[in-house]
Amino acid sequence: MNELVHSRVRRSAAAKPAAKAAASRTNDPERTRANILEVAAEEFAEKGLAGARIDEIAALTQTSKRMIYYYFGSKEGLYLAVLEESYRQVREIEADLRLEDLEPETALRRLVAFTFDHHLQHERFIRLVMSENIHRGQYIAASQRIQELNVPAIAAIERLYARGLASGVFRPGLDAVDIHASISALSFFNVSNRHTFGALFKLDTTSAAYMAHRRESVIDMVVRFVSAP
Repeated sequence: MNELVHSRVRRSAAAKPAAKAAASRTNDPERTRANILEVAAEEFAEKGLAGARIDEIAALTQTSKRMIYYYFGSKEGLYLAVLEESYRQVREIEADLRLEDLEPETALRRLVAFTFDHHLQHERFIRLVMSENIHRGQYIAASQRIQELNVPAIAAIERLYARGLASGVFRPGLDAVDIHASISALSFFNVSNRHTFGALFKLDTTSAAYMAHRRESVIDMVVRFVSAP
């Protein structure tokens, strides 16, 4: 009889931390949602939309499939929320660059350096974008939020370019979206293709020295492209 009592006491004690954790998640829905997004971003980046499993995300976040569906509606809804949060984070940091406080060429160099560094330090973001391109951008195209997030980014380049034109530093005839595309492409490739590129040309594309050299090259290429003759 004593052993039965002790067993019940042990089960009750073990259940208390789990119950406390569940109550904590219930009482802090924003933290729960943020935790789901963080874990899901890793899962989608590694396995893509098709390969990621809601069961695995629920287990890793110590929540339930029901809770995930409550917040995001579906697996596709969670995937889209991950994309939106990923773009929100990069655009938020861009807004803090204060490009308007710098001379046009210096501001352009800062923008290119930031983009290069961000992509290099956030391979997960690159993998998510690559995954979305496999889906031909259908989820991003359906997101009004992502469309709105990109408006300030392009507007900042437009203002920077206009200042450079007015001061005679930048050449005429360029488009802000095209400038953005060139910066993104040159920065993106160094992460998305570094393994295949390194294997093809026998380069250590993951070394600090290689990336420092590429960083300076990319900054220089963009500045030369935009600068007046």
